[in-house]
Amino acid sequence: MTQFFVPEPRVAIDFAFNGMRKKPEVSSLWDFIAPSGAAVSGKFHGRGALVALEQLRAGSTFGSALESLRGRSVLIATREQLPTALALIELDGVARRMVLCTPDLTPEQLAGVAATAQADAIVLEAPRAPGSAALDSLAPYVVTPQPVPGPVERAAGFATEWILLTSGTTGTPKLVLHTLQSLGGALPTQAQSGARSIWSTFYDIRRYGGLQIYLRAVLSGSPLVLSSSGEPTPDFLARAAAAGVTHISGTPSHWRRALMSGHAAILKPEYVRLSGEVADQAVLDNLRAVYPNARIAHAFASTEAGVAFDVNDGLAGFPLAFVDNPSGEIELKVVDHTLRIRSRRNAARYLGAEPGVLVSDDGYVDTGDMVELEGGRYYFRGRVGGVINVGGLKVYPEEVESVLNADPRVRMSLVRSRRNPITGAVVVADVVLANPAGSDTPDAVKNDLLDACRRTLAPHKVPAMLRFVPALEFTAAGKLVRPNA
Repeated sequence: MTQFFVPEPRVAIDFAFNGMRKKPEVSSLWDFIAPSGAAVSGKFHGRGALVALEQLRAGSTFGSALESLRGRSVLIATREQLPTALALIELDGVARRMVLCTPDLTPEQLAGVAATAQADAIVLEAPRAPGSAALDSLAPYVVTPQPVPGPVERAAGFATEWILLTSGTTGTPKLVLHTLQSLGGALPTQAQSGARSIWSTFYDIRRYGGLQIYLRAVLSGSPLVLSSSGEPTPDFLARAAAAGVTHISGTPSHWRRALMSGHAAILKPEYVRLSGEVADQAVLDNLRAVYPNARIAHAFASTEAGVAFDVNDGLAGFPLAFVDNPSGEIELKVVDHTLRIRSRRNAARYLGAEPGVLVSDDGYVDTGDMVELEGGRYYFRGRVGGVINVGGLKVYPEEVESVLNADPRVRMSLVRSRRNPITGAVVVADVVLANPAGSDTPDAVKNDLLDACRRTLAPHKVPAMLRFVPALEFTAAGKLVRPNA
């Protein structure tokens, strides 16, 4: 599950994209950042670097090589986010296709992505050492940390395809095709935005959740504080606080780690957003306690389906009224307990796949996220592939986790299956305590947690084993690692 937006009035942008043919009326990201030569006020705060977007008016991170990328299919494969943040502005309208490669890709995965995207160029921070015939055949372009002053013509000639990768942990990721319109068509431009915000996100901007925040900041002319791979959470929080961040987003797991770090209160945000995973009531309440003056929201989107909705009432789940409302711009329905979405924000297709694989005949994207209706409200239960089968009975891991996480002594938990010769599987839980050195003994906490599960859940959902662990494993996208999810 994934992503989001602010509950502010939105003005749709008419991007006037007309397919991939070269047309003079095509508009690029730069055209919306600096309409009619207007001053550009945005800036990127990278780890150890600051770049004002106004510098792109009289310079390029590609030096004099930008024009030679016109019409190409380009892999953007930098380690840090800052070069990617600049390259997206420079290449939109110039490249035929931009592929946002995440730094966790193996050489084999990167080669597979290059083949599927029919790439003929690659953007790097430094020359790549030879190693893969598939990558060695790509024309290399090295970006500079700061735009190099010099003449630059930013003429949009292509409705550039924006290719995002799904966040699978094995094999070659799927390549999801978006346009600037499907990604940012509901966002205000700089001329339409009001008071300035300072944005940040725990996400990598090369993933859908981070890219939404990137576009929100760039199109509104707001500063953006970028996270950095491997950066300790307290260091990132300190950088964000020093920049005066007012709006910040991340997955529930990102936020739980921030709360565990003991440094979350250094931020003084006006707006806190969660997306990408199930936001249970415990994490919403914990954030409310730390940020009593902030708007706290959680939302749903996915790389394939785009932004669907945001929830701003402080409660887990979402209202029934969101579903089966054909008059809205975004249409939702639930089929066989899975959420489906139809809107102009849906991705067009998977590269290299047969038509209809991503979008059904009726135009809906099956998100694969399971929901259940209780008391006029839908609650997320997890991914279709993550259901645990206990003797023919279904268990949603996130449902059990919500019970465990409700105990204030628990910071986070992970529920998974373990093989059993009688029932096929049983439920087990790994729990991270908020304060392992607390006054209650581990046995007392364990008994209380299991009693809460017995009171709340059906017997087959109660963990057969519960253990305390110092930490849980996260994916590069900031989500809990879930087997088979």
